[in-house]
Amino acid sequence: MTAVQIPLNATASQTLNVILNQQLVRLDVYQRSTGLYMDVWLNDTQIVAGAICQNLNPVVHADYLGLGGDFVFVDTQGSADPTYDGLGDRYVLTFMTTS
Repeated sequence: MTAVQIPLNATASQTLNVILNQQLVRLDVYQRSTGLYMDVWLNDTQIVAGAICQNLNPVVHADYLGLGGDFVFVDTQGSADPTYDGLGDRYVLTFMTTS
C-alpha cells in the first residue's frame, strides 16, 4: 500500500486535477454549513458526488469504481473532521493505493 499526499489550499472551494494510478482524477472540495464535501471524477466521469469528508474515514468506499485506492483526510493535530481553513496544514488529504 502506498500513500500519496494531495496538496490542498485553505480555501472554501477548490478544484484540482491529479494523476493517480496513471489515471486523471479531478477533485472538487467545498465547504458547506454542514461540513466539508468532495466530488471525485475519474477520467471525466463522476464516480463520487457530495461525499462528506471526515477524519480518517475513506471518501470513495468502492473498489469496483476503478480508482485503485481511496482518499482519507487526516487531522495532524487531533481527531476533528476537516474544515476548509485548515486544509493543507492541519488537515491533510492522502490517497492510499490498494495495490
